Amino acid sequence: MKQKVIISTSLEQHLDDVIKAVCPDRLFLLCDATTAEVCFPKVKAFECLKDAGLIVIKAGDSNKNLDAIAGVWEALQKGGATRHSMMINIGGGMVTDLGGFAASTFKRGIHFVNIPTTLLSLVDASVGGKTGINFGGLKNEIGVFNTADVVILDTQFLDTLSNVEMRSGYAEMLKHGLICTSGDDSSHSRKRMWAELMDFDIAAPDLQQLQRMVAESVQVKEHIVEIDPLEHGLRKALNFGHTVGHAFESFGMACGKRLDGKQNSSVSPVPHGYAVAYGMVCELWLSCVKTGFPQDIMRSTVRFINDYYGKMMISCDDYETLFELMTHDKKNTAGTINFTLLSDIGGIEINQTATKEEIFEAFDFYREN
Repeated sequence: MKQKVIISTSLEQHLDDVIKAVCPDRLFLLCDATTAEVCFPKVKAFECLKDAGLIVIKAGDSNKNLDAIAGVWEALQKGGATRHSMMINIGGGMVTDLGGFAASTFKRGIHFVNIPTTLLSLVDASVGGKTGINFGGLKNEIGVFNTADVVILDTQFLDTLSNVEMRSGYAEMLKHGLICTSGDDSSHSRKRMWAELMDFDIAAPDLQQLQRMVAESVQVKEHIVEIDPLEHGLRKALNFGHTVGHAFESFGMACGKRLDGKQNSSVSPVPHGYAVAYGMVCELWLSCVKTGFPQDIMRSTVRFINDYYGKMMISCDDYETLFELMTHDKKNTAGTINFTLLSDIGGIEINQTATKEEIFEAFDFYREN
């Protein structure tokens, strides 16, 4: 079943329509501390939300954990939620992941709506039905597949984002540009979306142009998820850059390691999109070596990533730890690390493997280029 996604220019009207269609007995709105301060004021006066119970959780991916999910369940329970209630998740990917999991499991499932407020959640986390929390130091280790009743995409929230948050989301758009296929399957058509992404100035974004690009990026994910909702085949394309990227991200979480390589647990670890960008550098190199991806496109993409994302400083001494983290990836089978690689833009090659030596060579390429 295709998930309903609304590209909205009238958030209050669309949200009112969604609530009236379900007619819930109780209504709840979930935010984290940041979105409660920055984004909730944009919807606070909506008539359709006047009776909604507000649930606020701590911000940051490190708080996407058992304690937070238990707090949401407790708030729903104390608020009198039933199986006929609805929760609206308004926030970034952390909120839509955790909120979707909470709604999917409370009373064996209540209605929920996602209103993503970051570029990352607009194009990735809020769409596709993956919900979950981190556990045991690993990203999204516990969760379920369950689509929101509706996802409402409204780019008005993007003016609240920092440069880092914008770039983090844009990395997922880059991924969609690399994995997209076109109707006529011509080389020119396959490269159009990627070329526009390469030409876009993230440092001074044109939000009107970005809204159109977001809609196109979401369509790539929607098309793939509709064909393969439970990730048995084609949906694995969405993992491009993530096998290595999640290792970078988990490494940052475990070590408190920042982008500059310094260890400091008081600062945020590597943002998800940055980790995916670094993962794409490694996996583009593997794609060139193993599946014949064009080197000129690889070099252009790597140059773009270096210009806008810099590097996470790692050394050869970190390779074993990163490799060990990759062995916990959910796509692996029988202990073998499983990659999605590319033979070209849109040339998706799922269920690819690489030797430990090849993976270490990919780390070398990342550090040296």
